Amino acid sequence: MAVLAKKLQPAKTAAIEETRKVLSEYEDFIFADFRGLTVEQITKLRHNLREKNAQLKVFKNNFARIAFDEMKIDAVSDYLKGPTAIAMAKEDPNEVAKVLFDFKKDVPTLDVKGAWVENELYDQAKIEAFAKLPGKKQLIAMLMSAINGPARQLAATLQAYVEKKGGAGDSAAAEAAPAAN
Repeated sequence: MAVLAKKLQPAKTAAIEETRKVLSEYEDFIFADFRGLTVEQITKLRHNLREKNAQLKVFKNNFARIAFDEMKIDAVSDYLKGPTAIAMAKEDPNEVAKVLFDFKKDVPTLDVKGAWVENELYDQAKIEAFAKLPGKKQLIAMLMSAINGPARQLAATLQAYVEKKGGAGDSAAAEAAPAAN
């Protein structure tokens, strides 16, 4: 639970409001401990996340707790301990999780703590398993491929039938024409 003083300083109130405003733009959040990462590594990670329409931000934990409480997402307060970066996804959180875990292969000091994905709390093991699943776009491509395969085979079979019938009909007509003369 976030500690909320009776009388907040205006600067802190503004910072909490800004944190809430940024967090409310996103639906899915993945929490990671970024201790041991260099500035270059964090910059590279941010760049990789931007390619997936996501963002990596670091907020004061207390401000983030208050903002999440206001957003009725109070289950994530356990992940807001120690240095915490929040990867925020607008769409396809699976791709964001993949980026984090792929980055973790190169930089093992990155520690993914857990996530809030599609209104459900994911622990570290569950978010890692989620990252291994195909993304939404990949699933759609797989579905379209499965639908197109039989249709393509049917079209090829029908085309072969038409060519076979068309070829046989032309030769029969050509044989019948000289016989009539």
